[in-house]
Amino acid sequence: MTLSADLRSAVLEEDASPEKMREILDAQRAAFLREGPPSAAVRRNRIDRLWLAVLEHADEIAEALMADFGNRPLATSISSEVLGSLPDVELVRANFEEWMRPQPIDGTAERGMPTFVQNRPKGVVGVMGPWNFPVHLVVAPAVEALAAGNRVMIKFSEVPARAAEVFARAVAEQFDADEVTVVRGGPRTSAAFSALPFDHLFFTGSPAVGRHVGAAAGANLVPTTLELGGKNPVVVADDSDIAVAAERIAATRMMNGGQVCLCPDWVFVPRTKIDDFVEHYQASIRRYFPTILENPDVVTIVNDANFARVAGLISDAREKGATVISIAPDDESASLPDAATRRIAPTVVLGVTEDMRIANEEVFGPVISIHPYDTLEQPIEAINAKPAPLAAYWYGEDSADFREFIRRTTSGGLTRNDMALHFGIEGAPFGGVGHSGLGAYHGKFGFDAMSHQRTITGSELPVGVATQSMPPFGPDALAQVQAKVAAALQTTRDRLAASK
Repeated sequence: MTLSADLRSAVLEEDASPEKMREILDAQRAAFLREGPPSAAVRRNRIDRLWLAVLEHADEIAEALMADFGNRPLATSISSEVLGSLPDVELVRANFEEWMRPQPIDGTAERGMPTFVQNRPKGVVGVMGPWNFPVHLVVAPAVEALAAGNRVMIKFSEVPARAAEVFARAVAEQFDADEVTVVRGGPRTSAAFSALPFDHLFFTGSPAVGRHVGAAAGANLVPTTLELGGKNPVVVADDSDIAVAAERIAATRMMNGGQVCLCPDWVFVPRTKIDDFVEHYQASIRRYFPTILENPDVVTIVNDANFARVAGLISDAREKGATVISIAPDDESASLPDAATRRIAPTVVLGVTEDMRIANEEVFGPVISIHPYDTLEQPIEAINAKPAPLAAYWYGEDSADFREFIRRTTSGGLTRNDMALHFGIEGAPFGGVGHSGLGAYHGKFGFDAMSHQRTITGSELPVGVATQSMPPFGPDALAQVQAKVAAALQTTRDRLAASK
């Protein structure tokens, strides 16, 4: 199957139709079936071409994101979207050929059943990206999908529309649409994309949208990787350095204007140290951002809808009795939040109660809640009462309390004494759990997720397995199987008795 001339031009359309997306999918699948699993050289070439598309257009992507966000420093975009992808690309490129190799199962040959596991590409992988890091978070899974030998369709977020156009054009310069293509469009396009019968679908975004994506994929029995979010908690231990903890938490909260799925949302601080923590937190924010309104280093809220939502969380908390501290110069406080420029001052909220929206909604903005605690049981119970977050943080020593915390709580990952280090560790999986995600990726974990591990076994046995279970059965057959059950029963009872 070849793409029509009309479809070749359609890959750069701003709003792809369901029919055209399906035609691209069919063309990619037909090309995959014709080619079969590609060689390591072909896979490496595709990885390099995708990476080249990003590198050649790095400045243009950054400028587009500046316009899309309203204000996002060019250095922020280049470091996060381009350089942020580099470790993933290099790790996969250096190791995928080893990951491709069949893996023998130890001991099977000696038993007359030589077995190996073959890593086969699934076929066509769909990748749906978010708006907060729109390039990085489609390039990383796409590289892993290509390394696994798949064709790739990317649905780029429609929120940063200018960046979407730049990225789509950059990819089209390097690839035919039956290899890798980028689809653009709004919510209806996204819904139609998630309903396509891919061989695997990878989605990064909010839990709310993730539910719809998972349901649409499930209708076609498409396996999914869902990278979602949640309200990430922080526990500041009594043995922590409060000034260091406050500084690092402030920096983490303010990355990308607070619009990061790994940002901390709520912080538990020993009750006797709340005032010190808030003081150090404010001091750190003022060092980073001495002004807000005209500061070119401030990343603004991405669009009007998200600005209204974050501002609404602050207003709702204030109206319901919370103490709201706006960290802005006195001469700017009256002008913030500013809807025209979508700037919201870094904000601390104290006295949060469960009836406040901020207690349960992921903030995705420069706002953090601080909660006092007297015993470790209090933050553990509070965290466990909510859906499992994508990340959790602990500031303090590797103590018995820390070990109890990681034993009793669940999260996608956890970092002690810093920001999201677990996200970038080579060879470690990254993903959520439950509400915060399904499956994991990064390096071999992404390669494995977008491969089919097929078990292949040969027989060198003198007698076929099935033939041994065929009649006629001898007179002792029942007694023999009953004896085996009785032996297993006695072994299990002995083990339980020994464990008491």
